[in-house]
Amino acid sequence: MKKSILILSLLTTTLMLGQESLYKKSSVGIKGGYNLASAQINGDNSVDQRHGFHVGFYNEVFLHQHFAIQTELLYSQQGYEINNDSGTFTQKLDYINLPILFKGYLTDNFYVEAGPQFGVSVNHTEELDANFDVFDTTNEVTPNDFDYGANVGTGFKTDSGLNLGVRYYFGLNKVYDEENQKNRVLQVSLGFDF
Repeated sequence: MKKSILILSLLTTTLMLGQESLYKKSSVGIKGGYNLASAQINGDNSVDQRHGFHVGFYNEVFLHQHFAIQTELLYSQQGYEINNDSGTFTQKLDYINLPILFKGYLTDNFYVEAGPQFGVSVNHTEELDANFDVFDTTNEVTPNDFDYGANVGTGFKTDSGLNLGVRYYFGLNKVYDEENQKNRVLQVSLGFDF
């Protein structure tokens, strides 16, 4: 009986010490970076990109030495452009996004990530820059208020908490109910742990 209690005590202490080291490894930080956004329209990727940015906060919680869950709250500029002989049509779609990423650390610093993302629109604007000034216009449009999709990416995080990441977002929800437009965003991010 004493032997069982001793073994149980040692096992509990070992597990608690392991959890303490994972807690110390978990972090909160800020991040921001460049967006190269586009859209897939009816299965066609022939639209031009919209250049924008994203900025926000993240929380990385380690579940194991090499596995973590990272949640983020980001403001993100998305959308696309269509250029033709009539002029330039720009669709500006701005969201507050909540990515939930499952991260696997292949080394102590290099990781891969994947997971869902949910977004709420905060601004939608269509701009038409026609070849004739008479036709230039800016309109508020009413696309879907919510967006959801999946992220895949990779990155590098230093021991001091500086991280650099690259991610691609595949929107799965239609931007408009009437049309089959789905968001696509390439993000390059720089982050800092607090």
